[in-house]
Amino acid sequence: MREHPLQKNHIHHTHCDLLFRYAEFLGFGELHVKFDHATGLRAIVAIHNLKRGPAIGGCRLLHYATTDDAIEDAMRLGYMMSLKSAINNLPHGGAKAVLIHPRVIKDREAYFAAFARFLEELNGRYITAVDSGTTEKDMDIIAKYTKYVTCTSADLQDGGPSYFTALGVRRSIEAAVKFKLNRDSLEGVHVAIQGAGHVGYYLAKELHALGARLTMTDTNSAALSRCAQELGVDVCATDKIYDVAADVFAPCALGAVLNLNTIKRLKASIVAGSANNQLAHHHHGITLHERHILYAPDFVINAGGLIYVAALYNHADPLRARQQVNDLYQTSLAIFERSKIENRSTTEVAEAMALEMLR
Repeated sequence: MREHPLQKNHIHHTHCDLLFRYAEFLGFGELHVKFDHATGLRAIVAIHNLKRGPAIGGCRLLHYATTDDAIEDAMRLGYMMSLKSAINNLPHGGAKAVLIHPRVIKDREAYFAAFARFLEELNGRYITAVDSGTTEKDMDIIAKYTKYVTCTSADLQDGGPSYFTALGVRRSIEAAVKFKLNRDSLEGVHVAIQGAGHVGYYLAKELHALGARLTMTDTNSAALSRCAQELGVDVCATDKIYDVAADVFAPCALGAVLNLNTIKRLKASIVAGSANNQLAHHHHGITLHERHILYAPDFVINAGGLIYVAALYNHADPLRARQQVNDLYQTSLAIFERSKIENRSTTEVAEAMALEMLR
């Protein structure tokens, strides 16, 4: 006799147990799931924390090998969004939406309208924004059906969240150079940037304007050529970026790039970039500390985009938002100094500071 789909076997129980353990470890929270058969929407919204206010975080549309992978991604990123909001004193909790990309999206308007209706059901507990795989045009669709959205076409000015993310990373690089190299200027400081996408490009422009020497890489040859032609940066093969004898290594592309192998290859004494979840394992923050490499925690220094979109949603003064992003210099310095005093990794210190504010 055919097994009913709701009759769980031991494998399904194991997967659920692992997810619940992960949720408990991260201090969740809520997990919401939505199916829409008409459009193929399979949506997950992981709301980590609401203590500081409604949760805010991007909506990513990606292919995932399994549903478990998608849920884990949403939970991990939602947790990081809570830390970002807390350490920057924003009136928001953290969350993330993950849309599991179907084989074909036949009608993108209908697809994102279905997601917007899901947001309405959450009644303001989660505010969405652009992320990997989504655009401001998708946010425009969502905005037709719900007010719980930011980063629409009307919102995006002055480079949008990508520029403000890059600005925050630049300010944190300045803080790291001051703390580690005792230099007040980026003139002549060599930065190796992994990634020439939106944030990588804006970061390169910021650093170039301040006299930094740049080496860049990217799998997208057109994006890399743009930086080389406009800014005169040196370029290298993607796998060689870890071997560049630079002062600063700036990961601005994929996550999980810092593992035991790549850390051993680093010639830089500072790691500071925009990519999310740069450490392949949480323990690698300690590894960097033990190797006397100053690590600027990613969830702190890439928070400029979040600060910007939160200001947009709350109709805050854009000049105040820019000042908050500039303040990442002082926030970074405080983390570096506490790390030195306590002889703990910067990741441990930054998470402790954020959790203190959450409590």
